[in-house]
Amino acid sequence: MIWIAVDTMGGDEGPATVVDGALAASRHFDLGVALVGPAGRLEAEVARHGEADLARVRIINADDVVDMAESPAAALRRKPGASIRVAAAAVARGEAAALFSAGHTGATVMAAHGAFGMLLGVDRPALAATIPTRRGPAVLLDVGASVECRPAHLLQFAVMGTAYVRVVIGVEQPTVALLSIGAEETKGNELTREAHRLLKASPLAFAGNLEARDLYAGGADVIVCDGFTGNVALKVSEGLVEMVEARLREELSSTLTMRVGSLLTRRALRRFRRKVDYSEYGGAPLLGLAGIAIVGHGRSSAKAVRNAVAMAYRFASSGFIDRVERDIAAGVASPTTASVPRA
Repeated sequence: MIWIAVDTMGGDEGPATVVDGALAASRHFDLGVALVGPAGRLEAEVARHGEADLARVRIINADDVVDMAESPAAALRRKPGASIRVAAAAVARGEAAALFSAGHTGATVMAAHGAFGMLLGVDRPALAATIPTRRGPAVLLDVGASVECRPAHLLQFAVMGTAYVRVVIGVEQPTVALLSIGAEETKGNELTREAHRLLKASPLAFAGNLEARDLYAGGADVIVCDGFTGNVALKVSEGLVEMVEARLREELSSTLTMRVGSLLTRRALRRFRRKVDYSEYGGAPLLGLAGIAIVGHGRSSAKAVRNAVAMAYRFASSGFIDRVERDIAAGVASPTTASVPRA
């Protein structure tokens, strides 16, 4: 059985929601969940699920948690018993095949990096978020793992994103675009201009620069940027979706005629919600590590946790890391890292 280490202390809703989602995943997939957090509290949460198959549940005690306001580096040094650090260590020891956390992203990145190391040819990890477009799902990376990047890092992100899209979305020849402030290759800052040059010279199917207004138009399967830009783009998009949904609900319930119409459009609204709801994808994989780590949204619902744990299971059962490593080796590696041994 494949086991997934779940940091139950991550997430805004507390361990109850995370446990609900993790146990739902264990019911629907051939996997076990190693729940990491305060043992007494987790035993009480599991006891709420009388139907749970306890053969698929383990509890690993971890009394500390990295708070969202803490510096991740300082917190992980001060708190060796933090749930995210204990969960990552369990994967490194082979007690689980993958890690999931909806907690402090910086702490998750640092704990997973320290426990797993990096793949050969990769300098920085990248969070790959699946986004909806007019043509279907695409991948945006990085969305928060590596805030300060060099042009070679964006090239590596493109190679990893291409491998990810091949494995997960099933697009054999993904196109790559660079998020910038203009379509012309001379537009942008020094980072994007030099990254454009590297991507254009690479064997990737590079489609050029992509402006933010065209992010969801479907012009590329993989969109690369630094982690600061990607995180801002993702958060703006989430806020826009929430505003549009709220205004639609207000308009459709404002008059009797509109309320009758809303009954007729409810199915279409549900389809719209599924296409733009982050919980449908569960989480974002942390690419570039020599291990599987899925990072969930801080506001992850039980449904989002379930889907994220299922994603971790699919990656572990399909040999995802080996496949990405092969694609990286066959693609583009930074000349500064090509001779560095795998951690």
